[in-house]
Amino acid sequence: MARRSEGVPQEPGYVPSQPPEDKLIYRRAGNGEMVGYTPAEYGVRKDDGRGLVKPVNSSGGLLFLSILLTACLGGLVYGVVQAALTDQWHILGEVWWVFPACLFPFLAAWAGYFKERRAEKLRRARNLPRPVD
Repeated sequence: MARRSEGVPQEPGYVPSQPPEDKLIYRRAGNGEMVGYTPAEYGVRKDDGRGLVKPVNSSGGLLFLSILLTACLGGLVYGVVQAALTDQWHILGEVWWVFPACLFPFLAAWAGYFKERRAEKLRRARNLPRPVD
């Protein structure tokens, strides 16, 4: 078949296939059956990641981690304010790397929480169980 006639109908009633808009992620639900989820309905990663510690992936657990990291970032801001008030700016030159090291987990935790919260709402609207793996 020539390249020009690639998308041209070959037979009456021929309709070229369209790729699905959202590819489904098939995972096992809490009741043991396989369910197809869109990426938005799936939320954050649910498997253990082959690590020693199972990751936190429920919205409640992610909210707890987000609040904990917010408190840590607040302590960091408090330390900067104290360094400014006591005019000890040289301390920040030694520990500047703490700021990006604390900022990334803070942003990742809140992004994960909002992603999982939105996924829970979408699953509830379609009456889907929570994926477990």
